[in-house]
Amino acid sequence: MNGVHDMGGMQDFGPVMPEADEPWFHHPWERRAFALTLAMGATGAWNLDQVRSARECLPPARYLASTYYEIWLAGLRVLMEERGLVTAAEIAAGRAQVPSKELPRRLDAGIVAAVLARGASTQRSRDGVPRFSRGDPVRTRNVNPATHTRLPRYCRGKPGTIVAVHGAHVYPDVDVDGNDEAPQWLYTVRFAATDLWGPDTTATAVHVDCFEPYHESR
Repeated sequence: MNGVHDMGGMQDFGPVMPEADEPWFHHPWERRAFALTLAMGATGAWNLDQVRSARECLPPARYLASTYYEIWLAGLRVLMEERGLVTAAEIAAGRAQVPSKELPRRLDAGIVAAVLARGASTQRSRDGVPRFSRGDPVRTRNVNPATHTRLPRYCRGKPGTIVAVHGAHVYPDVDVDGNDEAPQWLYTVRFAATDLWGPDTTATAVHVDCFEPYHESR
C-alpha cells in the first residue's frame, strides 16, 4: 500500500542521523513494548506480515508523530482489538474487564532466549525453477497495491539487475490475508542510484530484496 511508512527516497524528511553508541532501548517502557510484541506474536494469533500491515495502516499524522516503539504498540493494539483479545475500554482502564480468550500458543519465559536465537525462517519449498538468474536485467512493475507489499515505492517501475537468488519465501502480499503463504522466488536486485533519484544523487547503487511477481523482463 502507498502509506506514510514508505518514505524511502522521499524529500523533505532530512538525512538519517545515527546516534553514537545508541542503546537498545531509550526508556524502560520500550523494553516492555518489545517484550509484549514478541510474546503476543509467538501466540500464533497473527503472522509477521499482518503485524507490518497493522503498523502501516495507522493514520499518517499519528504515524509521523510517533516514536518507533509507539508505532509498535499502536499496531499491537490494532491486532488485539481486531481479534477480540482486548477492548478499547480495557486499554483506557489499564486492566482486564472480560475473561481472557484462549490462544494457540504461549511463549514461556524459560524458552525466550532459545526461541529468539532460533528465529523463524520464511524460506519454503516450491515446485519449478526461478524465472530469473543472476545477471538478468529486470524492471520492477509500476504498481500501487491497496494492501501490504514489500516493494518500496521509490524503486517501482525502475530498471535493475539480479545479483542473487535466495530460493522461495513466504510472499508478504498474499500472506497478509492470513490464509495462504503463496511462496515466491526472492531475488536481490541492484538498482543504479541515478535510475532511482536522477543525476544529482551522491549514492552509487541500492540493493533491494524483491519477489518475482514484482518483476518483468527488459
